Amino acid sequence: MITDADIQEILASYKVNSPSDITIGVLGGHSALDVCAGAKKYGFKTLAVCRKGREKTYSQYYRTRDASNRAGTTIGCVDDVIVLDSFGDVLLPEVQQKLLEKKTIFVHNRYFWVYCDFEKVQNEFRVPIFGLRQGVAMEERDHPNNQYKILQKAGIRIPKIVREGGVVMEEGELRSALENHFAESESPLIVKASEATRSYERAFFVINSVDDYFTLGGKMVEEGKVTQENLKQAVIEEYVLGAHVNLNYFYSPFAGEVELMGTDTRRQTNLDGLLRLDAREQSRLLSRGFKPKMIETGHYAVTMKESLVEKALELGEKFVQTMKTEAAPGMIGPFALQGAVVAEDGREEFVIFDVSMRIPGSPGTRFTPYSGYLYGESLSVGERVALELAEGLKQGRLHELLT
Repeated sequence: MITDADIQEILASYKVNSPSDITIGVLGGHSALDVCAGAKKYGFKTLAVCRKGREKTYSQYYRTRDASNRAGTTIGCVDDVIVLDSFGDVLLPEVQQKLLEKKTIFVHNRYFWVYCDFEKVQNEFRVPIFGLRQGVAMEERDHPNNQYKILQKAGIRIPKIVREGGVVMEEGELRSALENHFAESESPLIVKASEATRSYERAFFVINSVDDYFTLGGKMVEEGKVTQENLKQAVIEEYVLGAHVNLNYFYSPFAGEVELMGTDTRRQTNLDGLLRLDAREQSRLLSRGFKPKMIETGHYAVTMKESLVEKALELGEKFVQTMKTEAAPGMIGPFALQGAVVAEDGREEFVIFDVSMRIPGSPGTRFTPYSGYLYGESLSVGERVALELAEGLKQGRLHELLT
């Protein structure tokens, strides 16, 4: 396990005095451009670790360079690129050595944890990470202290769970649990199984009856979308009928405050395309065997009415407070609570069904007004990360932000 003492020792070896002495590193995907642009604004150098065949975004299109059409002007935000056969190769000792020589602080994102082994990141990756190193492992629903358990401890409402992730039920027990739900509730259920080919992604399907589970699940196994084992261990939970909103936060250990950076929602294919058709065309497609998918493609900004802002910030504060006791040193920097707003008994309430314990893949949050209300100008999450790192360096407390 990488310890605080290890981080202190590495930082001491860096001998940094200003942001220009530090390289902010990211894996080339997810939110890398947002991080690099923010880092450049505050004087840091930037580096993207890319997978061969997917590097041109960083090595060509957004590479830092002199503008050919504007003399004396520099454009782009990625100063350096390391190209590897696979993202997981970032854990190789020789790659880590390059990062350490460049005095790198890594800003981890979902990519980092999807393509790399959790335990190796915990125990072998010697490059300092901005934020909570072990937090992303806790996002996984089969983790002993997973995101839903954290949310419950924090007193944050989650969907009703019929079967927890990783828990295998006998068929009779599962049928009984499903029957009980549909007897008590009109709410559909959503099944979240790991994909057969991309285990880091989930294959979703919605059910409205006990038979739906076995019929639809069986078809997905036959088509090779999920394995029988994935299906047996899938989460089955209430499908929340509400307006989807992702709440993107930043927690500053220096200020001791939770900030609402912005709000957004997801674009998913091919579900979004289906929903743009009229009901007749939807029915025709579905009757011919069309199966909606929920593959996340992007995000777009949404705003909330101000009566929800206090509720949103209180959720963030509850989560941060709980994380302090569940995973030392607790949340640092960006995180997100993703869910929906439901209207029940004349009041609105958030129901959270997903947590990001690191930078969310949603750079559009700067186009909502919430960081601007606080800072006077809208900040991207990447800018806010760089601002915190610059302040840590200025105060001689950089080590408090790194794990």
